[in-house]
Amino acid sequence: MTWLRHGGIAAFVVRRLLLGVLVLFLVSVLVFAATQALGDPARAILGRNATPESLAVLQKQLNLDQSVLGQYLSWAGGLLQGDLGSSLAAQAPVSQLLGSRLVNSSVLVLCAAVISIPLSIALGSWAALRREKAFDTVTSNLMLVLAALPEFVVALLLVILFATTVLNVLPAISTIAPGERPWDAPAELVLPTATLVIAVAPYVARIMRASMVEVLESDYVEMARLKGLPERTVLIRHALPNAIGPVFQVIAISLAYLAGGVVVIEYVFNYSGIGSSLQDAVVNHDIPVVQALAMLIAAVYVLLNLLADVATILVTPRLRTRL
Repeated sequence: MTWLRHGGIAAFVVRRLLLGVLVLFLVSVLVFAATQALGDPARAILGRNATPESLAVLQKQLNLDQSVLGQYLSWAGGLLQGDLGSSLAAQAPVSQLLGSRLVNSSVLVLCAAVISIPLSIALGSWAALRREKAFDTVTSNLMLVLAALPEFVVALLLVILFATTVLNVLPAISTIAPGERPWDAPAELVLPTATLVIAVAPYVARIMRASMVEVLESDYVEMARLKGLPERTVLIRHALPNAIGPVFQVIAISLAYLAGGVVVIEYVFNYSGIGSSLQDAVVNHDIPVVQALAMLIAAVYVLLNLLADVATILVTPRLRTRL
């Protein structure tokens, strides 16, 4: 296994993949244990007046008559084969039940990411260049205020401003039904996307500003300026690649937050995505759906952190030389 210690970026990726698999295994154990604590799903489905005979029959159909270890191994084995199980409430495969809703949530998260990440990097970089001037002061204070606001408060403020008597130019809620394509109603994506952008951009912009300020004061940037290079060249070739490296970690955390935080936003705007599915699954004790969504969000976290680590190494010259 020596090549894993001295194999460059490829070995680093392999190590992180193995660590990611371990993390997902531990998450699966925690998710399974937490859902077991919710109670007997068979009793939740049949109600309090269920007879012992009908309860025993349903428990056998749901494999609840097995030991806890047997239930976990059966569930984990299904996950490894791509089988998410069957919904207890809808009596349909979980993958089929969540398919269109995953598409809706993915479109919402993608729109927010495409807007928020470049915007926050640009704002943070320009604020660092204009440090302690009017633009820097205004944006820094504004980002601090926005970062302090919970996302549901931002959502309600946007609804009041753009969907009620103030302007009334956008729909307050989404009417996209499961199975419909969200891009067929772009107006209904504006307020949820704007809420997610405002929830993410302040953090990334503030970290980007701090990182850029540190890099602009470094010796190699000063040397590049002394060589007579144009300021634009100094910024793009020397400052930005080294400043954006640490920001990738924050971007990964922010995107992972979008994957989980979208649940709240979808509830506020009545958006047909994984948020409503998770809410319904918890209310109905639909354990397979809860387990599938929890593992999906965990997998997104692991994948984004892996991509962030690799991207940080690729754009930071001094890190590449250490591998």
